[in-house]
Amino acid sequence: MKKYTRQRLILDIIQNNDVKTQSQLSEILRDQGVNATQATISRDIKELRISKVQSDDYEYKYTVVDAVYDTLTERIEKIFKEAVLSVEKSSQLVVIKTISYCATVCGQYITNAKLENVGGIVTGIDTIFITPRDSKTIDDLVEELRDLVK
Repeated sequence: MKKYTRQRLILDIIQNNDVKTQSQLSEILRDQGVNATQATISRDIKELRISKVQSDDYEYKYTVVDAVYDTLTERIEKIFKEAVLSVEKSSQLVVIKTISYCATVCGQYITNAKLENVGGIVTGIDTIFITPRDSKTIDDLVEELRDLVK
């Protein structure tokens, strides 16, 4: 099972059950056909920002504190920063090279950044082409994009 799918399942379990321990979470996952080590579950809990809170019966249980969307935005940003290999000007376009199969996610991050001079974005497997709204400021756009990578 892929990490994202497992983490999505963990979020669903935590939101719909009173899970008090990692071993209880592991057992529920196993019942649903997911075999994950304690270390993997611990990492998932940390990445998903799941915390323990005191319930009405004074026992502690896991709960989701942050919104899933914040976590997804952070993931997209991390992918963008790790996947972009280069940002270059090529005539009237900005060409961004990425690790294979990451261009679409990186293009989504650029779209979410709402840069003023982005006229349009086309993504492939490992390349993003961006047309500026104003070709006179293409160098500024290249710098803005490079700053996003930092």
